[in-house]
Amino acid sequence: MNTPLAEALSALLLVAVLAWAVVRPFGWTEAVLAVPAAGVAILTGAISLDHARDEVARLGPVVGFLAAVLVLAHFCDVEGLFRACGAWMARWSRGRPVRLLTAVFALASVITAVLSLDATIVLLTPVVFATAARSGVRPKPHVYACTHLSNTASLLLPVSNLTNLLAFAASGLSFTRFAALMALPWLGAIGVEYVVFRRFFARDLSAAAPTSRDTGEEPPLPLFALVTVGCTLAGFVVASAFGVDPAWAAAAGALVLAGRAVVRRQATPLSVVRAAAPPFLAFVLALGVVVRAVVDNGLSDALEHLLPSGSGLPALLGIAALAAVLANLINNLPAVLVLLPLAAPGGAGAVLAVLLGVNIGPNLTYAGSLATLLWRRIVHQHDEGVGLGEFTRLGLIAVPSALAVSVVALWGALHIL
Repeated sequence: MNTPLAEALSALLLVAVLAWAVVRPFGWTEAVLAVPAAGVAILTGAISLDHARDEVARLGPVVGFLAAVLVLAHFCDVEGLFRACGAWMARWSRGRPVRLLTAVFALASVITAVLSLDATIVLLTPVVFATAARSGVRPKPHVYACTHLSNTASLLLPVSNLTNLLAFAASGLSFTRFAALMALPWLGAIGVEYVVFRRFFARDLSAAAPTSRDTGEEPPLPLFALVTVGCTLAGFVVASAFGVDPAWAAAAGALVLAGRAVVRRQATPLSVVRAAAPPFLAFVLALGVVVRAVVDNGLSDALEHLLPSGSGLPALLGIAALAAVLANLINNLPAVLVLLPLAAPGGAGAVLAVLLGVNIGPNLTYAGSLATLLWRRIVHQHDEGVGLGEFTRLGLIAVPSALAVSVVALWGALHIL
């Protein structure tokens, strides 16, 4: 295929795949269109078969890691971890909206960092709805916190987000080095978000009238799940230190919790497979092929002229800003796939700056990340209104400030560490 046709076709396929992921007609999974689109790109010559194979091979270990983390998070829920979290939030907040917001920020940040942003969206958001109802407070600030923190709080560990896994592979950093460099940006971004939420939702946080409600019997703390997660995190560190792919530690943790559930007849082998979300994994691989077709047909050359070079503060700010804009234009997963090969020659600082942009930036629009789209569907299922204008106004305040603070923190961490 000649270049103009290849450019047009690959761009059209990417737009179609992203539009399908946003709308998901008939409730069908994202892979329904993404997999055929990748096939069309290969069959028409928009991407060579060799490049498609290379992209699948590059994404394969990352997708395997993602599958293990999804299984781990699902069976933590089966063990009752999120019900226990809801009980703790209700008990600690005692019907006070500001205290509940603080509890949601703390839990969502930790859960996102350790069990990935999908756990915060799919498993914690319904718990926050229930906790707000039990406490008699308005749910909006606390539910909005789930989506913002599923993106912003996913900066800390390589396992926190699929974008992190991709950046981790491109950065050349160890697990502990990655976490050490991202700790200050993570704390800075969360702190900014908290201040913004306190101001933006001041009316909801002050006007709520808590009522005394029977919270019922509190669920026990699932110690087995907590110990397994702790051992898995330790396994990430040890595996990275010995040059072993941390995916093996994730697989071991997932196998322990899933095996326990199967033995106790709380799950079947088929439900374990479903917990890994095979359609979503297929979507990620297919999307990678489509994005590679777009990159091969000119997008890489165009962005290369826009991407700042160097590791100084102005360059890092420019890289993060470009990544944030691109994430809101084409979604953060395609954005990171496009930008990482361009940023990698600039070193770990440039790669992590891209990560700041594609993780914090999606809080500006619904289409910025798949997690935000999924959160929106969950909120609608609970009959809670989500206004586009309100969501965007909050993002316009939170995203630039959190991004600036986190980039400055990253620049400082690179020099200190």
